[in-house]
Amino acid sequence: MELIARVVIVDDDPFVRSGLRTIIESDQIMVVGEASDGDDALMLVDSEHPDLVLLDIRMPRVDGISVTRTLRERGDTTRVLIMTTFDSDEFVMEALRAGANGFLLKDTRPADIITAIHKTIAGDPVLSPAATARLISRVTAEPHARVSRAYRLVATLTDRERDVALGIAEGRTNQQIAQALHVSVNTVKTHISALFAKLGAKNRVDIARTIFEARTDGP
Repeated sequence: MELIARVVIVDDDPFVRSGLRTIIESDQIMVVGEASDGDDALMLVDSEHPDLVLLDIRMPRVDGISVTRTLRERGDTTRVLIMTTFDSDEFVMEALRAGANGFLLKDTRPADIITAIHKTIAGDPVLSPAATARLISRVTAEPHARVSRAYRLVATLTDRERDVALGIAEGRTNQQIAQALHVSVNTVKTHISALFAKLGAKNRVDIARTIFEARTDGP
């Protein structure tokens, strides 16, 4: 099978890195480097130009959020898929704001990790269902002003734009959304462009986050 992607694994636990490498390479995805710290991760991205960085949040010295923020600030388009644990969900919102393309829990099944890598590289957001539930719970606890703003933004959407946004929040691809709504993929793309403008979103994860936040409020 032809190699379809180049991935860098970043985690301070060598056993986690070894396990992820085994899972990833079983799908013929090339692991082009491993790092145990954010500084090394940035150097690897510069030297290897991977399609995706599978990135732990908690690491000594430079953490995953700082790595993500640095990549985005310098305009790097490498996809970032955060790997987190149940006890680190307090960092998830900050990681997404920093520019991460999605996140998974570390106990995700191997097949789902492979799927998540493919989806992230394709530009689709990856939000682990279990972690998403915790994300929604965390959003509920955030300041009311943020939630109210999200609700007001969502209220400006048309019914069809809202349907598309919900599909994105559920992790669906453009094709899946088009099939569910019985419209063309181009029509879905047009609605997504409108969502970027109306919600002030930079990517699909931003759209999903706004939907999650808005769901915690309402009339």
